[in-house]
Amino acid sequence: MKIDKNFFHRVISVLIIVLLVALWQLAATLGFTGKTVPSPYGIYKEAVRIFSVDIAGKNIWEHIYYSIRRVLTAYGLALITGLPLGLAMGWNRTFDKIVKPVFELLRPIPPIAWIPLAILWMGIGEGPKVFICYVGAFVIFVLNSYTGMRYTDPLLIDATRTYGATRRQQFFNVALPASLPSVFAGMQTALSDAWMCVLAAEMVGAREGVGYLILNGMELNKPAMIIVGMILIGLIGTIMAIIMRWLERVVCPWRRELA
Repeated sequence: MKIDKNFFHRVISVLIIVLLVALWQLAATLGFTGKTVPSPYGIYKEAVRIFSVDIAGKNIWEHIYYSIRRVLTAYGLALITGLPLGLAMGWNRTFDKIVKPVFELLRPIPPIAWIPLAILWMGIGEGPKVFICYVGAFVIFVLNSYTGMRYTDPLLIDATRTYGATRRQQFFNVALPASLPSVFAGMQTALSDAWMCVLAAEMVGAREGVGYLILNGMELNKPAMIIVGMILIGLIGTIMAIIMRWLERVVCPWRRELA
C-alpha cells in the first residue's frame, strides 16, 4: 500500500505540534514556566473567555473584522499603486532610472517608523492604521512585480518582435504572463506583511482590532490574552495565505507545486 508523502508529512507536523504542546503543559504543571508563561490549558480558558465576552464594548468577531478591514483596505490600495509601478519600472528602462533612486531611498524605512508622521498627517483615526499597513504591502508589490518583469526571458520578447508584435502585444501577451509567478509571490508576501503590520497600526489610538487585544493584554498583565491574540493573528494570516495560493493556481494553471 502506497502512502501519500504529503499526508505523511502533515501527520508528522501535527504530531510534533501536539508533542510540543504536551511538553509545554507538563512544564507549566510542574512549575518550570513560572507565572509569566501561561499553560496551554490556561490559554484555552482565556480563549473561551474572550469569545464569550465583550472587550472594549465589542465582541471578538468585531475585533477580527476591524483588523481584516484595515489590512484589506491597505492591501487593495497597495495593489492598485505598487503593482503598476513595479511593472512599469521593470518594463521601461527610462522610467526605471527616474523612479528607482527615489524608491530605493524609501524602501529600507520600516513601516513602524512612519507612525509619528502618520499621526501628524492623519490624526489618530483609521487613516494612519491603514497607511502603516499600506507601506508594508506597497514595497513588496513594487519589488516583486519589478523583478518578475525585469527577468522575463529576453528570448521570448525577441521571438515576438521577429513576428512583428507591437510593444503593447509584447507587454500584455508575453512579459505580463511571464511575470505572474513573481507577482503572485509578491501578493502573498505583501498580504502577510500588511497583516503583520496591523499590530503596529493598532497601536495608534485603536480601541478595536486583534492588535488592540494584544495591547490590552499587556496593559492588564494577562500573558494568556496576549498569546490568544498572537494565535488569532497567525490563524487568520494562514487562512489568507491559503486563499492566495488557491487564487494563484486558478490564474496560473501552468504552475506546479514543488514536490
